[in-house]
Parts: sequence; structure tokens; C-alpha cells
Amino acid sequence: MRSRHGAFTAPSHTTKRDASSFKGTYVAYGVAKKLFAACAEQADYTISEDLKKAGNIPKTPSGEDIGEGSGWWHKELGLLPTFSSWSQVTFLHMYLITVRLRGLSSPESVQTYNRYLFEHFSHEAERRMDVLHGITSRSIRVSYLKDLFVQWRGVLAAYDEGLVKGDAQLGAAVWRNLFKGLPTDHNGNELDWAKVANVVLYMRRSLDKMSTMNEMDVLTQFARGTGAEAFFDTAGGVSIDPESHDMELPGIGLRMLKGGESKQRI
Repeated sequence: MRSRHGAFTAPSHTTKRDASSFKGTYVAYGVAKKLFAACAEQADYTISEDLKKAGNIPKTPSGEDIGEGSGWWHKELGLLPTFSSWSQVTFLHMYLITVRLRGLSSPESVQTYNRYLFEHFSHEAERRMDVLHGITSRSIRVSYLKDLFVQWRGVLAAYDEGLVKGDAQLGAAVWRNLFKGLPTDHNGNELDWAKVANVVLYMRRSLDKMSTMNEMDVLTQFARGTGAEAFFDTAGGVSIDPESHDMELPGIGLRMLKGGESKQRI
């Protein structure tokens, strides 16, 4: 049901009636918005109004605006607070949710949530292009959105392959998408492959957490606004010893395919 403020309120247990309530188009759209919000907040960033007005926003060598961000993805993994980092981290979390919702009994429900999830992403991505990055041309924004849709389809295929073929393959996909397939970080230092492995561990752990609940209960968690806390928690730290991990990190860079850098230059 919906509260008087319009927020979705889910019961504490799942019944057949509860399950059917998640399938309605109107409700699914609202729940998908909650799902997306949990994904979008993971690598959020801001850009100072003063810097925007002065036209003095720091940029990467490739021309991306650099904002301000905090949290595990920026501080521990060293991802720059840029639009491309935000979009790829958001895609990663959208993927994790997509994998779990594939277990829904109705294929139509799976397709509905997938469609609405990307629709919410598109709305927010376009808003950021306009408000944060000053891209006022609608045609340019639409062109970027088309490119992002292609990237999203590539993310789905690459991470699916990684889940099936093992951690090295999944790590290669993470490296291409989050770390742009580069052998160095943004400071020019050799990439710390343990960071790639930590993302793989994070993905596996998040999927394991979601697997302990049925699909309706997972949706309920996100509808209540507690999904990120339950499934995407990095507060306890996500860290492994690369020497003991079966990804064979010292050699993974040699096995990964080049050419995964995003064309995004927002």
C-alpha cells in the first residue's frame, strides 16, 4: 500500500497477495525508483556551484569534469568522482539487482523492472548532464544517453560472463568498466590489482546476501529504503589478501583484453 505521503509501504512478510502487488505497472515503477536510488547513491558526487560559475571545474586528461565525492568507491578504490565513475558504479549495482530479480516467477515482471530501472537511470543521468555539467543541448544529452544504453547492455553481458566463467573473467570486466581498462591509476601509478579483486569480492558478497531472501523480500527491503544497508554495505570493509586469492592478481592484467574505456567525456 501507499502512505499518505505517497511512499511505498511493504508488509513484514510475503504472501501471494503481497507478491502480486509488486507486479502492477504503477507500483513496479515506484519500487524500481527505490531500487535505482540505492544504486545511484553508492558513488555519488557533487560539483561546486562556485567552480561551475567560474568555469574552473577540474578535469581529467581526457576532459571529464572532476567533482567531490566520498565513501569506499572514491576513497578506498581511488575512483575519481566523475560522471563516468558514477555511471559505472551505478550500473554495477543495477546489475546485482537485475541478477537477483531474474528469479521472479513472471518473465514479464523481470522485463518490467529491468526497463524501469534503466528508465530511472536515464532520467537521473540526463539531470546530471544538465545541472552538474552544463550540457544544455537536449540533442547532445540524448546522444550520450544512447551511448550509455549501449554501455549498459555491455555491462550485462560482461558481468554475466564473469559470473559464469569465474573471478578472473569477472575481474577483467570490472577492470574494463570501472578502471577503464588502463594499467595505471589516475595518478599514473601502476594499478593496484587488489582493488579489482575487492570489487569482485564485493559483488559476490552482495549477491550472496540477496540470495538469502526470496525476490519479494528483496524488493520489500529496497521499497522500505533499507536495501542498500542490507545488501551493499561496505562499512565493515571489503578487503582481501591478493596473495591468497584465486584470481592470480599479478598476472590478471596480462590476460585482460584492452579497449574497455568508456567514450564518456562528461
